[in-house]
Amino acid sequence: MLKKLSRSVCSGVFSAVVLAAAGGVALAANLTVGGKDFTEQQIIAEMTTQLLTSKGYTIDKKNGMGTKIVRAALENGEVDLYWEYTGTSLVTFNKVTDKLSPQETYDRVKQLDGEKGLVWLAPSKANNTYAMVVRKDNPKTDGLKTISDMAAAYKAGTALMMGTTAEFPKRQDGLLGLQKTYDFEAGRANVKPMDLGLAYRALANKDLDVISAQATDGQIAALGLRVLADDKGFFPNYALTPVVRKTVLDAHPDLKPTLEALSAKLDDATMQKLNGEVDVDKKTVEVVAADFLKQNGLK
Repeated sequence: MLKKLSRSVCSGVFSAVVLAAAGGVALAANLTVGGKDFTEQQIIAEMTTQLLTSKGYTIDKKNGMGTKIVRAALENGEVDLYWEYTGTSLVTFNKVTDKLSPQETYDRVKQLDGEKGLVWLAPSKANNTYAMVVRKDNPKTDGLKTISDMAAAYKAGTALMMGTTAEFPKRQDGLLGLQKTYDFEAGRANVKPMDLGLAYRALANKDLDVISAQATDGQIAALGLRVLADDKGFFPNYALTPVVRKTVLDAHPDLKPTLEALSAKLDDATMQKLNGEVDVDKKTVEVVAADFLKQNGLK
């Protein structure tokens, strides 16, 4: 995106570089940072907002969007950048179902999305892949170690109540593909779409038997839950990665080193900790983001 002057005064007027009359100092650009509707995405959108604000940008943060909505907003220019997962782009947006390594997955989405004017920067080590999670002391699931075990239970007629996000049952990299790969049918009556935070509570309260979680969720460790092994390697790699529209990156090349410095600080353990601070310790997203940036010398 080219740099914008005041939206209220000069709506629709842009310039690549705007210099102040005195001193030749570049004026701040307006950028829109997108985000999805769950804790990890709220944290990363807020960290990005605070980080870029500290670099002189004026940020309009638009988070809380569904996966397809935020992607469409990026493609049509309503959003300038957001953090996406490699597996989501591979399967959901590019319809690739090949079994690829993490590096192959990144390379493929970088190429395919690059053809659409979207640039994938350096990925983080945080792999927020899907995970099927059960609680302790449940006779229906205590013997399950793998997703194959879960599939066998469904095929044997065990009514495992599964909590999922609203998107999971409709995604090829979610329940649709999982059932095909593991050859089972959960049954509509056994699938309860809901907010993921509510699903964790329902699992802990014994209202659910299994949930489709995300591997970096802070509540997995906090609640002493157990992840079933994906023994057929169905779920692709979901590396958390900043994605920027090429026109925006061309106008603001400093975004690349700035965002990649943040990306380099993120891994599974870090995201589990940050997610747990919000979901378990009940800290605000703003405080968690600010503390992380300060502790890591990014702000």
